[in-house]
Amino acid sequence: MNGPFVLIGDPVPPPGITEIAALADLAWAFHRSFRHYAPTPLRRLDQFAHELGLASLLLKDESSRFGLNAFKGLGPSFAMHHWLATHEVADAAVFTTATDGNHGRAVAWMARQLGFRAVIFMPTYSVPARVAAIQNEGAKVVLVDEGYDAAVQLALNAAASHGWIVIQDIATDSYRDVPAWIGAGYWTMARELEPAVHGAERAEIDIVLLHAGVGTWPAAMVQYYWHRYGARRPRLVVVEPTDAACVLESVRAGAPTRATGSLRTIMAGLNCGYPSTTAFEVLRRSVDAFVAIPDLWAERAMRRLATPGPDEPVIVSGESGAASVAGLMALMQDPAYEAVRRHIGLGLDSRVLVWSTEGATDPAGWQRIVGRPVSP
Repeated sequence: MNGPFVLIGDPVPPPGITEIAALADLAWAFHRSFRHYAPTPLRRLDQFAHELGLASLLLKDESSRFGLNAFKGLGPSFAMHHWLATHEVADAAVFTTATDGNHGRAVAWMARQLGFRAVIFMPTYSVPARVAAIQNEGAKVVLVDEGYDAAVQLALNAAASHGWIVIQDIATDSYRDVPAWIGAGYWTMARELEPAVHGAERAEIDIVLLHAGVGTWPAAMVQYYWHRYGARRPRLVVVEPTDAACVLESVRAGAPTRATGSLRTIMAGLNCGYPSTTAFEVLRRSVDAFVAIPDLWAERAMRRLATPGPDEPVIVSGESGAASVAGLMALMQDPAYEAVRRHIGLGLDSRVLVWSTEGATDPAGWQRIVGRPVSP
């Protein structure tokens, strides 16, 4: 990789806004009718903002979503609901996907809610706690030695051989509908901030940081902001691990490209070799900056969120979940990102929104990094 960031001059609206907005309306209606649904909290971190030199800092805490300890349930729950609403499905149908953890657990959980079986493909090096969480949802887990990208292909092959239903969040040229449904489900996260943060005319924030694995979630959020605000949108930054920056490297190359790093960062949910094709199409010209950060910033973010200032809550955020906070800390504290700060106008007057997309999905790892066990 040729550096830790790419800056985009004069971003333009992304493709697919009208289509995903219509799907997102269906998802919003579904989620509000779903018996497990409840909005997740928004945290105001005034002391943290002061430490970083910002006007304000808000954090959307997804660790309680559906009891799954991560945001991922929003996308698969709607995608699977929508599949059943638009297809004839046998009682013995099987749902399948590949995952580094949270997405697979969400598919397994929703399959159990709907009364179906699930088979989940995972890299062999996956943390045992994440494997066990999926098995505890009643799913079969198949471990794949070659890593996440190979797990994706094996899930697709198995589905083709057995007639299973694939609920994958990475789009290809021939697999686009379900990832779009998953992205539409993620709009619920942003809708929950209306109107307090996402006002009707203007957002009460200036900058939003989003982190990327294959890119489906940040692409959905980018489409939301352009749909709601157009040119008045907040400035948008996408954060990835240095050794798994498939979106950044693809933007730099001008086409979907395999990341050149090890794909073995502590931000396990972001360790993806290739971006979703549709996510790449959305993100490539529609955000202000792409940033890659080393693991040390994720560790620092986890420790800071777990050690609150006065009147701030303890926030338990996992390695992947803390990535946008980690990106913000790197931007504010590492001189290597000074050009990004200037480009997006990040400073004393900035009102920033970040997302913690998971809790301690690896409790042992969280304890090792933070220095104490996760509270019961």
